[in-house]
Order: sequence, then C-alpha cells, then structure tokens
Amino acid sequence: MTAQIRILLVDDHYLIREGIASLLELEDSVEVVGIAENGKDAIAKATDLAPNIVLMDVRMPEMNGV
Repeated sequence: MTAQIRILLVDDHYLIREGIASLLELEDSVEVVGIAENGKDAIAKATDLAPNIVLMDVRMPEMNGV
C-alpha cells in the first residue's frame, strides 16, 4: 500500500479549488483532506486536519497565503 500524501488546498476561487482538487484526486497516493477559501480558514483547518502539504494561493482576501 502506498503512503497517502494528505493535502490541504487553499484558494479563494471556487473553480480553481475544485479543478485542482479533481486533478490531485486522480493520483492514488494523494488525498485532499480539506479545502479552504482564505488564509484564516486555512490555519484553522490545518490545525484540525494535520495535512502533509498545504497548497495555497498567495493572493487572497482576509488573510493572504504568505
């Protein structure tokens, strides 16, 4: 069994989030464990979900990806 790479995906654009999530889920070794709309939401979800990787847009409202 292949180890799962747990990814939290963060982007403020719905179509981008869903498109990237769909592509990532094609890989057997990848699991999108959460999706967030901004940096503030990402911090809360990262704490709860403990992903291996956070794939994040750097330009977002409320709190950016930096």
